[in-house]
Amino acid sequence: MKEFLLTLLIGIVAGVVDVLPMIKMKLDKYSIASAFVFYLILPFIIFNIKFNGIAWWLKGGMIGLGVALPVIILAARDDKKSIVPMTVMSAVLGTVINTAGHYLI
Repeated sequence: MKEFLLTLLIGIVAGVVDVLPMIKMKLDKYSIASAFVFYLILPFIIFNIKFNGIAWWLKGGMIGLGVALPVIILAARDDKKSIVPMTVMSAVLGTVINTAGHYLI
């Protein structure tokens, strides 16, 4: 139960970190909700995938970017400027999520 709650807390924090700039930019509520749910669920995916031969600190960024690619491609259709920020945030927050999980769980 402790592991589940810590994973959920890490997801909430990551979601808030990603959503705050979106709120400041006054993006639509569906984009904000989508991003929050993405980062709420991402820690559960990262913590339950095992990669052999990959450094632990690299795993989160790889998974975060890989899972976000379909959303990035879809968003790029309407807004080409969003490709770089979404890619960077996916990789960075994936790494941060995995680092938090590595030390807390």
